[in-house]
Amino acid sequence: MFKKTNKNQQLDIFASISGALKGTSAEQYSDPQAWHNLFYKHVVSRIDEDLFKRLFDEKMGAPNAPIKVLIGMMAIKEAFGWSDSQLFEQVRFNLLVRGALGLYNLNESIPAESTYYLLRKRIHEYQVQTNIDLISQVFEKITSEQVKEFEVEGGSIRMDSKLIGSNIAWSSRYEIVHDTLVMFYNSLDTTLLSKLNLEMRSQIDELQQKKGSKIVYRSNPTEIKERLENLGLLCYEILSIFTENDSKHYATLKRVFEDYFITSKDTDEKVDIKKNKDISSDSVQSPHDTDCAYRNKSGSKVKGYSMNIAETCDTKSLNLITDVQVEKANASDTDFVKPAIDQTAKVLGHYPENIHADGAYQSSGNVEFCEELDINHYFTAMQGSKARYDLHMENQQLIVTDTYTGEIIPATLIKPGKWSIKTDKNKYRYFAQKEIDACQRRKQIEKIPKEKRDIRNNVEATIFQLCYHTRNNKTAYRGIIKHKFWAIIRSIWLNFKRIMKHITQIGPIHSNLRLKTPFFNQILNKNIVFYQKFDLKPAFISFFRKIDDLFDDLILLSKKFSINKYYFL
Repeated sequence: MFKKTNKNQQLDIFASISGALKGTSAEQYSDPQAWHNLFYKHVVSRIDEDLFKRLFDEKMGAPNAPIKVLIGMMAIKEAFGWSDSQLFEQVRFNLLVRGALGLYNLNESIPAESTYYLLRKRIHEYQVQTNIDLISQVFEKITSEQVKEFEVEGGSIRMDSKLIGSNIAWSSRYEIVHDTLVMFYNSLDTTLLSKLNLEMRSQIDELQQKKGSKIVYRSNPTEIKERLENLGLLCYEILSIFTENDSKHYATLKRVFEDYFITSKDTDEKVDIKKNKDISSDSVQSPHDTDCAYRNKSGSKVKGYSMNIAETCDTKSLNLITDVQVEKANASDTDFVKPAIDQTAKVLGHYPENIHADGAYQSSGNVEFCEELDINHYFTAMQGSKARYDLHMENQQLIVTDTYTGEIIPATLIKPGKWSIKTDKNKYRYFAQKEIDACQRRKQIEKIPKEKRDIRNNVEATIFQLCYHTRNNKTAYRGIIKHKFWAIIRSIWLNFKRIMKHITQIGPIHSNLRLKTPFFNQILNKNIVFYQKFDLKPAFISFFRKIDDLFDDLILLSKKFSINKYYFL
């Protein structure tokens, strides 16, 4: 049964942390600019618990644990790169972590591990069933409120992507088929095993005795090919015997068979191995993570996902991450542009004026999309190598220049939008309108000033921080939903770190005020806490500094004329 967190929770006079601490410890714990207090204020308190109401029964069951605490725990876990056991240890015994979650009394219980895992499971299952991403909605709401509070301009955005590996082992084709068959067999109910004949059961029993990796290690290529052919035939026979209702791994086995084998046209019972060139990058890379894909990007081979980040990049205001996307590794970067701009507009309340990205994002469709919204696009390059021929329209006539020789070649209009030239090899070369437009775009890109090109570069630092806790460029998760969950939570923490830095730079009250007497120190501290609590303008800080300077002068006068300095108070 769903229950919202009580916003008016009272401090226990005997168990409150702030009441138990004394001296410097109490001051540091109560400091409004301490990270735990800022995290609760700008992250945890902004979590919309109503979004998760749909995950619980309206009438049946015990009340849920505080959603804000659970989501906050997930954010802190990814922030520090803790394991689940480390997280719960810190929440139980670390006063700052408890304060960051709004647990200000020592006698407040924390959610049990099972409750924590159950919420994650419910969020995952709900997204699988409805395709609604609740964590993305949390991120959008938190960031939108942060944008309004800190007056983030959002006139310019920049984006970049990174390939990230799933938590799976690198497996050969044989290992994938081998492990999938074993996993399917182990998932069958004992009552269904009678459908398999003795020969098939003996084959699978043999597979269970040895790992696929060991068989590959001890076999030569000819033996592996023969074994793979036998496994393909076994998969074909099993798929014809069982249905999706018999095992949750039936769909995985069927997909593995379709990815790596082909049924021969000669006979229905003969199965052939697919050639490497015919295997898609979207094929199953592991039976333990069927969402991930394969990609070889500039020599970097990844079995996993492509993650895209968009952030504001204005020079005179706080900049925040506004969009996080995670797709399969073989997804094109050009597909990220439109969703990133639309989502950024939701967060900011308006479309950005400029977008900065590298050449991987450049496409005619993205250029047209930006121009329709009056967005200045600064793509620093174009995909593909530069063409040999320079194309230029002048007075409705195409001028073709051979960049190798510098020769201008006459072009003939074949039909509207299509031209031809005769090359030095006495062959004809044709140019369509899209090639002419592409040539013009390339020229425009080359004219982009260096200062505009360099704006994009700093987003790489954001990508680095986002993936800081990964090992060997791999996460600790499997599946696209869990990877997006991780990326969004990390982005929430990075935005918080920027906000904390922004606050301490603009209003470093305690460090800049020079307090002279215990009495004045006490009064000033109380007023500072009051002003910070209600988010009043930094003008009050300047006001107090002037008072502090005036007090300096009064103390000097008191010394000169032997007057008690407390007289002025």
